Amino acid sequence: MNAVHRFSSDVAFTDTVKAIQTRKGSRHGYARMEQSGAWESRITPELADFLATQTSIYMATANAEGQPYIQHRGGPAGFLRVLDEHTIGFVDYAGNKQYISAGNLAENAKAHLFLMDYAHRQRIKIWGEARVVEGDAALVERLMPEGYKARAEQVILFTVSAWDTNCPQHIPVRFEAADVQAALDVRDARIRELETALQQLRGTT
Repeated sequence: MNAVHRFSSDVAFTDTVKAIQTRKGSRHGYARMEQSGAWESRITPELADFLATQTSIYMATANAEGQPYIQHRGGPAGFLRVLDEHTIGFVDYAGNKQYISAGNLAENAKAHLFLMDYAHRQRIKIWGEARVVEGDAALVERLMPEGYKARAEQVILFTVSAWDTNCPQHIPVRFEAADVQAALDVRDARIRELETALQQLRGTT
């Protein structure tokens, strides 16, 4: 049974968490945040734009005993699809067949998505519930990235309860290999262009 939260951030800020915040001096600031609207509980256009650029996520689940598990999922930009203002869907590709996340979700629907954009030093945390959808070929076809060479096994539908961003402190700057190669290609093309121009100038002297 889902707990009824006064503020959307209560999904993470339990009474115990708030007690620690009080003891360590941060509760006052977070209380003001709560009064001004707390965390977003729907997928805003800004979050949708961020999701559309991501190629990698981490999904946390826990079994009925509370044992947590984190699984990486990736794909081409756009593999995360916003289905409505509360739902994210993505194809779950065939892997090592351990099915830990699927088993956890069968016992406990609560889940968490953690997204890290190293290039822009931004991270987003999303709380919610998830479920596995098997045998829905139309949904797989709708969500499968075009031309992506992976075997679809099922679909994960994630219902957003709340989400928040983190400050960029301590996030190292890293870039996607494809983006680095594209920048190098542009540089190399410019170098060839300048070398050709230089040779032409030397030929006229």
